[in-house]
Amino acid sequence: MDAPSPTPPPALPPAGPPARQQPPALPASPVRRLAAPLATLAAAVAAFAYVGAVDPNEPGHYPVCPLLATAGILCPGCGGLRSAHAVAHGDLVGALGANAMAVLGYAVFAVLMVVWITRAVQRKRVRFAPPPVLWWVVGGLLAVFSVVRNLPFGSALAP
Repeated sequence: MDAPSPTPPPALPPAGPPARQQPPALPASPVRRLAAPLATLAAAVAAFAYVGAVDPNEPGHYPVCPLLATAGILCPGCGGLRSAHAVAHGDLVGALGANAMAVLGYAVFAVLMVVWITRAVQRKRVRFAPPPVLWWVVGGLLAVFSVVRNLPFGSALAP
């Protein structure tokens, strides 16, 4: 009778750090590389065009903020449509008066769009993965903004 053949020992993992997988190559066609950023930009421009054409300062065009309607408290977004309307009409001072945080958000969005489109043209990937602490800082700033604009000394931040 033949003796059973011994099973080979399990393979050891390779020494050193694991090999990084290369991401798939970007499409060669500039149209395909620019499709997503340009579609995003077109959607933002269309939204600003709509808000620029339909005045949020006239009642009845947009819904009222539920927090403001029920509790009388300004949320971080209150005045955001009026701010976008002012930006669409080139009134930066009016936009800052309606909602300064929204204007900051519009500026951040514009910078990110420029980076995204530039990197797509250069055939480079865009990886936006901020650390969690950044999201906590942004949330904290929005909370402080909300509280201060509802206090008497912060009335300049109210729309």
